[in-house]
Amino acid sequence: MDDAHVKKPDAGAPAWVLTFADLMSLLLAFFVLLFSFSEMDKQKFKELSGSMKDAFGVQREVPAFKPPIGTSMIARDFTPGTVRPTAENQVRQEAMREMTDFVSVEADDQMLDDLEKVKAHLQLEISEGLVEVENDGNKVIIIRIRERGSFPSGKADLSPGFDAVIVKFGNVLDDISGQIVVAGHTDNRPIHTDRFYSNWDLSSARAATVIRSIVESSGQSPARFRVAGYADTRPIADNKTVEGRARNRRVEIFMLRGATQDPVMGGVVGEFETSMGEN
Repeated sequence: MDDAHVKKPDAGAPAWVLTFADLMSLLLAFFVLLFSFSEMDKQKFKELSGSMKDAFGVQREVPAFKPPIGTSMIARDFTPGTVRPTAENQVRQEAMREMTDFVSVEADDQMLDDLEKVKAHLQLEISEGLVEVENDGNKVIIIRIRERGSFPSGKADLSPGFDAVIVKFGNVLDDISGQIVVAGHTDNRPIHTDRFYSNWDLSSARAATVIRSIVESSGQSPARFRVAGYADTRPIADNKTVEGRARNRRVEIFMLRGATQDPVMGGVVGEFETSMGEN
């Protein structure tokens, strides 16, 4: 067939395509106009968006400005294993525990021995009610001197005949090492004389008298002793009764066992104050 007689197709798109495009543009403009005049129901919009997410398989929303964060493969909830001591550490801990228990038992035994020594030296005075002997549960032995038989009322001079008891105190201190604190106490009845302005002066003077008498009679080193006066601030009985006031008028000798050298004043007072606070 001759090429001159072949019919060539028309150039460009068919005419109906232009009409279809114009129709789609008009429909788009129409729906945009309807949307601009409409009111959005937020609840329905959320339900619709949720349905679309489920339909398209969307599981979570990731903001565009944050990169997705992967999920750790390590379990978040787990029970840590128990730390088991090695054989060496276990043996060391048991050895230290046994040593501590042994030292504690030995210290308790020594306390009881020293306490019995003091009571043996002062057996007569204890039976006559002149002194009391006890320990505070720690390392302190307390010799409590009652006013009856030791000091005249309102005075700081020893009563006649009490010097023999002071000599026994010196013998007791020869057998037991450690610092000694002597503290004077009074009842709550005020005193005001030419020698003693208040109970503070009287309690301190009585404690100093006991220390001076022990040092002079037994040759004890004055460096072992500390004096304290508490007036009526630390009663051991009710000051409302005659018997209670009599018990509160006393001098106490605190034997701080275990101190072989003269410690600093602060250390001694610290131990002493602890024991006194429990009385």
